[in-house]
Amino acid sequence: MSATFPSFVLSKPQRIYLLVAVFAAIIQLIVFKLCYPFADFFSDSYSYIFAAANRLDVNIWPIGYSKFLWLFHQLTYSDTAVVAFQYLFGQAIALYFFFTLLYFYAPSRQLSNIIFIFLFFNPLFLYLGNYISSDALFLGLSLLWLVQLLWIIHRPRIYQVFVHALLIAILFTLRYNAMFYPLISAVALVISHRKPVWKLCGIAFPLLLILLFVNHTRNSSYTLTGTRQFSIFGGWQMANNALYMYPFITENEPPPAECREFDRLVKSYFSLVPEELKTVSPRDGAFYIKYPAAPLKQYLARNVNVTGDKTNGISSWGAVAPVYGTYGKFLITRHPVGFTRYFLLPNTFNYCLPPLEKLEVYNLGEKKVSAIAARWFHYPGTRITAVSMNIQGAILLLFPAIFLITNLFFIWILVLWIRNRRNRIKDQAFSNALFLVISLLLVNCAFSILASPIVFRYQVFPMIVCLSFSLMMAERIGIFSDTGTQGS
Repeated sequence: MSATFPSFVLSKPQRIYLLVAVFAAIIQLIVFKLCYPFADFFSDSYSYIFAAANRLDVNIWPIGYSKFLWLFHQLTYSDTAVVAFQYLFGQAIALYFFFTLLYFYAPSRQLSNIIFIFLFFNPLFLYLGNYISSDALFLGLSLLWLVQLLWIIHRPRIYQVFVHALLIAILFTLRYNAMFYPLISAVALVISHRKPVWKLCGIAFPLLLILLFVNHTRNSSYTLTGTRQFSIFGGWQMANNALYMYPFITENEPPPAECREFDRLVKSYFSLVPEELKTVSPRDGAFYIKYPAAPLKQYLARNVNVTGDKTNGISSWGAVAPVYGTYGKFLITRHPVGFTRYFLLPNTFNYCLPPLEKLEVYNLGEKKVSAIAARWFHYPGTRITAVSMNIQGAILLLFPAIFLITNLFFIWILVLWIRNRRNRIKDQAFSNALFLVISLLLVNCAFSILASPIVFRYQVFPMIVCLSFSLMMAERIGIFSDTGTQGS
């Protein structure tokens, strides 16, 4: 591989990809915005905007995206500019990812074209970029982080230690799913050809930045809610997850003292609700968080002056979150079998076929937005328009199935790859990268099932990685023709 990366990208075959990708991104964005003149909003969007407008350092959701909105707001009020940046930034990183695959692994032209079409002629990325949500930024930065890890494995440089640590810290402020990223970074650093001292620095530096952010968030949370907690939503999520199994267990041991009022409310709820409301599962989404008559919302209403909360629910939700977190942990640790059967197993099915959720309809099917969004983006009013509220559900309908098929294909090809020892030895560089990718996919799967809400928009990043590397594996073991191979 004699050519430098910039000269490789600018060589004729790659230059064609570059020009096509740039023109395709611009044209697709223009057409898309003619169909959807306004950004896409849901409840999280308004929470992000509120925290940005009030310069808060803590929110129900990670604060990073609110900081991004505030910074962008200093430049322009245009929601179209935000959407354009989110989409084009993601496409730029996708190009970096694509050319990195070509540079290091030299897939055939046929295979390169398949990956190229998926990355740059995919309506999914337009819809993600149109959301006032952290999804598009998190996806782009996650791809950038993975590319940095591939460079650390193949072409290690000292500056990469600091760049990748900063990336992890930024990602962690956008979504707490990034909390397992340092583990994957450690895998890349361990198998890289660097001195042990730099490997240790690469592992320790992102952890230090994360700890500083966690401490700052806890202090900010104490100022706003009266309790030191890192994730306000975490307590709500843990209680929600535990309640799926509650109708099927017998709980005799009293919960911790601070949870007993909530426990009485839980018992009362399940003794009164009809049978169909006792058999909801994680497939129904975060049911116990959303359902107004469920114990979480009822306990909140009884113990907190919600109407007097001037923080858009942040202070109210934060005030009860420690109780919910303690109660959820209490139930889960005492009933691991019930939790496995009624939460983890259904959630595993969720992971295999993640629901489209918010991606099914534009703006939740509403033709109006909240007043705070209209003020933030200087809309003339709260009414918005779109080519259709529902067509995106039909356009994106097959993507959860594509995610499942991609994962099954990856597993099948991986079994064949493991059996083919000769190819593994011959292509050690690709084997190292594949080990990194396998670690990423396994840990992401475990984290998603155990701790994270599972929706399709959270699984786009692993889907891209899984598809790209499964195709390159398949080519190396002879499933695809290797004629027309390119590279340097």
